[in-house]
Amino acid sequence: MNVKEKFIEIYRNNITRDGAEKLLEYLTGSSDFFTCPASARYHGAHEGGLCEHSINVYECLVKFLDSPQAKELKFSYSADTVATVSLLHDLCKAGCYKVSTRNVKDEKGVWRSVPYYEFSDPMPYGHGEKSVYILSGFIRLTREEAFAIRYHMGFSGIEEKRDIGAAFQMYPLAFALSHADMIATYYLEKG
Repeated sequence: MNVKEKFIEIYRNNITRDGAEKLLEYLTGSSDFFTCPASARYHGAHEGGLCEHSINVYECLVKFLDSPQAKELKFSYSADTVATVSLLHDLCKAGCYKVSTRNVKDEKGVWRSVPYYEFSDPMPYGHGEKSVYILSGFIRLTREEAFAIRYHMGFSGIEEKRDIGAAFQMYPLAFALSHADMIATYYLEKG
């Protein structure tokens, strides 16, 4: 099973709310969600990297929520919520990367034209808030889901730090998703 098939299987087995099929049609049809990278230079900077990253975040979030610490803190969410926030938190990245070329010297000092991903956002609406905005056109998010997606970058984002702390306190799912995203980004996908 390839990553696209795995994503679709997780999605269909868990996300059952109204509009979920229309959203999946968008992802598989007019969107480049399954082929675009997760970033231009860092984690998942390869074709299909965004889909792969989304699955990694899902698996990290499931593991974290199943941990004794999360259970002790009473972090408990439906399978629909867990899949929605983790699989779709970076939907904002679809349609933002294009393949370009640049010249670099190879190991012999010879200039070569090599492909790379160039970030070009046709809708510069922020990061997490753009994902919430796009998703809201298809499905209804709870307030906690919206805050989790909005603040999934945690303290590594450019948001006001007080707002991040307040969001984490008010909505534990925001902290949990941020934790899962950081594990996937900096440990599973490094390099």
